[in-house]
Amino acid sequence: MLKVSNLFVNYGGIQAVRDVSFEVKAGEIVSLIGANGAGKSTILKTISGIMRPKSGLINYNDRAIQNASASSIVAAGISQVPEGRHIFSGMTVQENLEMGAFLHKRSESLTSTFDEIFSQFPVLKERRNQDAATLSGGEQQMLAMARALMARPKLLLLDEPSMGLAPIYIQRVFDIIQMIQSQGTTVLLIEQNAKQALSIADRGYVLASGEIKMTGTGDELLANPQVQAAYLGGA
Repeated sequence: MLKVSNLFVNYGGIQAVRDVSFEVKAGEIVSLIGANGAGKSTILKTISGIMRPKSGLINYNDRAIQNASASSIVAAGISQVPEGRHIFSGMTVQENLEMGAFLHKRSESLTSTFDEIFSQFPVLKERRNQDAATLSGGEQQMLAMARALMARPKLLLLDEPSMGLAPIYIQRVFDIIQMIQSQGTTVLLIEQNAKQALSIADRGYVLASGEIKMTGTGDELLANPQVQAAYLGGA
């Protein structure tokens, strides 16, 4: 579904991503793990068209998208949940969700999408007329994920979805990610919480200093002594 080849990206004059290659197959959860500043978010922003690569290829369903506009990438079926959630304060939960559905042309299709979202996120249905800024951090994260799903993506990009959340919401977020996958959406997950990310991943890649250093299944990386020492609190 997604194939990134020999990607180089500069960020503020610094080479943030160096010769990165990886792939995401349809139906998978793939995790990119690494320390803060490893280049994870830069990769996601480049895939979604927010940043431009210095060189390299990004192929999505056999179409090169590295120079495509962000709006056309969303239209093609890729949605991103940004780090820090970035919900729209001063707007209700429902209005935030409507912003995620701006590509929908038919009202009946939009109604069906709302029904699906509210069945997946019942707390948002309860708070649909509430200012999104008044939600808890965990509820705001659910809103950010639901807003991205309003576009009916085939590939969902998640940037640090557990950051800053209480433990009860962290588990809920990872449960939701697995639910999203089970309903047919492919997921590329960027996380500092390596243990949680790898525990639900079909495959993972370890990123350090802008380069991929290691790859394997989620279970293989969880069992790897180097990964344990660097990211899982192992000896």
